[in-house]
Amino acid sequence: MAWSGGADSTALLLALLTQGHAVQAWHIDHGWRTESEAEAEELSRRAAQWAVPFFSVRCPSVPVVNREAAAREFRYRQYLSWAEAQDVHALCLAHHREDQAETICLRMLQGGGVHGIRGMPAMRESHHLKLYRPLLHVSRNDLRQALLQAQVPWLEDPSNTDLSLWRNRIRHRLFPAVQAAGVDPWSLFLRWGAQAGRLAAIIDARVADVPIIHAGGSVSMAWRDWSALVPPARARMLQKMTRMLFGEGVVPGRRHIRMIEAWTVRNGTGGLDLSRCRLQRYNEHLQLVPTVKNPGVRERG
Repeated sequence: MAWSGGADSTALLLALLTQGHAVQAWHIDHGWRTESEAEAEELSRRAAQWAVPFFSVRCPSVPVVNREAAAREFRYRQYLSWAEAQDVHALCLAHHREDQAETICLRMLQGGGVHGIRGMPAMRESHHLKLYRPLLHVSRNDLRQALLQAQVPWLEDPSNTDLSLWRNRIRHRLFPAVQAAGVDPWSLFLRWGAQAGRLAAIIDARVADVPIIHAGGSVSMAWRDWSALVPPARARMLQKMTRMLFGEGVVPGRRHIRMIEAWTVRNGTGGLDLSRCRLQRYNEHLQLVPTVKNPGVRERG
């Protein structure tokens, strides 16, 4: 499992051990603080006391701009590397109820569609590694109370109070203001996430049986199928086609989706140059063709 040493992941680690699971602790030292190396060593000692195999790596320097996104991409690449090396097929993440509500709020503020604002899934598969979030229904306070009762310490990350980060502004400013107005922000955003999930399921059902051809380095589908879909379903099909072409983590930006929709309404004459690929109408098919070999980071528009 992914173990930062914080209260949430420590509680999950001990819960898995208590239930008899064979657990490895995977720790990423982001290197953002001078004390992080010493903390990694302390976690190694704790893991040894609990007879838990411990793996740790220090993240290379990341750009100041979009630091969190770069660190997240490094984490998941490392997780996949460890999974392959250790023949591990399941990874547990300690996101809890408040994390989910904050994520939904954050994605709404970023202009996400229904598939984004439905929140983090309890399970998803990435490159043959199943990612589980078993604590999404559990509150942060309950996890900390369990550790306090068991007299188990945890690490506090000072970056959790860094108000330059969007999530922390939501946690420490927006949600308390909403709560002061008499509204439970966690229940509110979780409810919106559930509603988005229901809409996303309807859209997915509409595109589930639409044929997509992945061959010759490009992805294509029948133009009549594409033009027959409603705009939200077309956006979802574009996401599926992009993922087939470039893999997980690369999604079309909002500005590209709007541009493609206007192009479709004009009957799709010629094609459109997008980030890293070209969308074009070829005979009676819609084609998505890569224009670069390495898609790099995700494009959100």
